[in-house]
Amino acid sequence: MAIKIVFLLIFFAVMILIGWMTRKKASSVDGFVLGGRSAGPWLTAFGYGTSYFSAVIFVGYAGQFGFKYGISATWVGIGNAAIGSLLAWIILGRRTRVMTKHLDSRTMPDFFGKRYDSNNLKVFAALISFVFLIPYTSSVYNGLSRLFRMAFNIPYSVCVIVMAGLTCVYVILGGYMATVINDFVQGIIMLFGISAVVVAVLNNNGGFLAALNTLSQLESDLPVSAGMKGAFISFFGPDPLNLLGVVILTSLGTWGLPQMVGKFYAIKDERSIKAGTIISTFFAIVVAGGSYFLGGFGRLYSENPSIYNADGSVAYDGIVPAMLSSLPDILIGIVVVLVLSASMSTLSSLVLTSSSSVTLDLIAHFNKNMEENKKLKTMRILLICFIILSVILALKPPTFIAQLMGYSWGALAGAFLAPFLYGLYWKRTTKASVYACFLSGVGITISNMIFHYIKSPINAGAFTMLFGMVIIPLVSLLSPRMNSAKVDEIFSGYKERVTIEKQYSLEENEAAED
Repeated sequence: MAIKIVFLLIFFAVMILIGWMTRKKASSVDGFVLGGRSAGPWLTAFGYGTSYFSAVIFVGYAGQFGFKYGISATWVGIGNAAIGSLLAWIILGRRTRVMTKHLDSRTMPDFFGKRYDSNNLKVFAALISFVFLIPYTSSVYNGLSRLFRMAFNIPYSVCVIVMAGLTCVYVILGGYMATVINDFVQGIIMLFGISAVVVAVLNNNGGFLAALNTLSQLESDLPVSAGMKGAFISFFGPDPLNLLGVVILTSLGTWGLPQMVGKFYAIKDERSIKAGTIISTFFAIVVAGGSYFLGGFGRLYSENPSIYNADGSVAYDGIVPAMLSSLPDILIGIVVVLVLSASMSTLSSLVLTSSSSVTLDLIAHFNKNMEENKKLKTMRILLICFIILSVILALKPPTFIAQLMGYSWGALAGAFLAPFLYGLYWKRTTKASVYACFLSGVGITISNMIFHYIKSPINAGAFTMLFGMVIIPLVSLLSPRMNSAKVDEIFSGYKERVTIEKQYSLEENEAAED
């Protein structure tokens, strides 16, 4: 217990110290929200990765989908690295940075308002962001608190309130720069921590081959492959179609999440984008791949009573804590700091995104004469309000982690992914198509929460995203075009001429002639 507490105290001290040291960077709106667009490749890449992977992934998703699909759940981690990180940086990174700088937009709703020349779209997007980021935040609290109960036997409510308070302190102090610098420190912990945990859990089960052999003897209990032996170590697992839905939601979904895309707004320069692509992808392979690979061995703990609810059903959120409970104290301490790092970084991005969006895209929209200092103060107040709301929901979570996050990601990515992606590349995208996508993303998510016509919230979220990719071009081709001169001006940022001074030097061909 002493080791665990020492680790935590050091972690908390470093976090608050960074917030204090970066407070001067948060003295303006641009500094508080984007760090002055001066984040280098390591800070941006680690900020992207740590905002991506939290207790939701490590405790909720890895536990549930590892238990359901076995080793094939590792495909989710591979998809997160290839689609959610590598392709996201290649396809979105540079164009997002250039266009948002050209339009002087600081948030995703602000981008929609300026790209599609519609203040109403900006307000609509800000409301969607605020409402659906709350359940996402609650799911992060839920996952971390379960792990704390295993390690410290601390009540759930205490864990939630302490974590919320600490997040609030360092984000209010240092804004975006405090967040990304802490993300870098937390990312280093995550890389080493997940590697150590995977090795330790496999060793507890006799090593990799012995654990794999035991897993191969278990029969599948999923309807599509009931009774099949060896399904949990097979290439595509016992239920490949549902596994594909998880890959789509957790990988492609990041392209439409405001707190993820916002990282591209703050990239320093061209060089940072290229380096950040490599760093972010490597980070995702280790952290996401390691988490889902670890979860794939969850069924080896089927005899542990802590992974079952009172009615005998599987408590998916208790699987990973059960796997870790038998580790040495020093490793449990590392795991707690690992998951705390992942969760705090995600929480800080979420609350910063929400408070800045509501302030700049809603309040400042209706109060045109709002001064910079008042905007800063309002963002900090709203940040506290957002945390309080998410804590209230977290204290009475309506469902387990994966489903809570599925609803949130489904609505946000279903509404935002397609309009954002098409908006960066296709001039023909219209306002009407964006409204249609916003309505379909939110409408499908809410109606499915009520009527459950798509049984899995995960698959429902994946469907809303793919539906948006179809509805945007369809409605755009059927609705009136935007003003062509306005659209050309918006896209002109990609074609700006840059003049540089070059000192005289002998060229190679001139040297050859001599």
